[in-house]
Amino acid sequence: CRQCKTKLSWQYPVVEALNGVLWVLTFWFCGMTWDSLLACFLISALLVLSVIDWRTYEIPLGINLFIAILGMINLLVHRDQWLMHALGFFCVSMLLLLLYWLTKGKGIGGGDIKLMAAAGLFLGWQLVIVAFLFGCLYACVIHIARMKLTDAGSVLALGPYLSAGILTAVWFGEPIIQWYVNLLH
Repeated sequence: CRQCKTKLSWQYPVVEALNGVLWVLTFWFCGMTWDSLLACFLISALLVLSVIDWRTYEIPLGINLFIAILGMINLLVHRDQWLMHALGFFCVSMLLLLLYWLTKGKGIGGGDIKLMAAAGLFLGWQLVIVAFLFGCLYACVIHIARMKLTDAGSVLALGPYLSAGILTAVWFGEPIIQWYVNLLH
């Protein structure tokens, strides 16, 4: 197939096609804005992160740094919301860091902590909480189903689930927050 005569893995066209679909859906749900373009870059990073974490149980530092840079760009674009984004950096990641310390690294990985810090910088404190809650919900439901239906063990790569939660927050976070606020009143 290629010059080196090795076959191209099915993974590459599937991931590329999924990336394209996610970009189109992002513009569909979020509109044709610069914020949507930044979100598309975030989603591409989350897709790569998810594939790598699923296979290796490790989230590359470079991807988390890329997401943090996107967060800083987003912060520069929305300077009036700097506090919301700064708090987003800390609110979930500090909770995960505490869990990491309490379990001596057996309850959560360092890459997951960094991911939620970088995502919090990008999303702000309200949306990163939505992302975390949905990521945990996805992890519980999907991984329990995987354990029941397959021979999957109890150890899981949390990155793909957190990424799905972040995607949920990007696409639907504002309406979810508004629904919750209305529910309280």
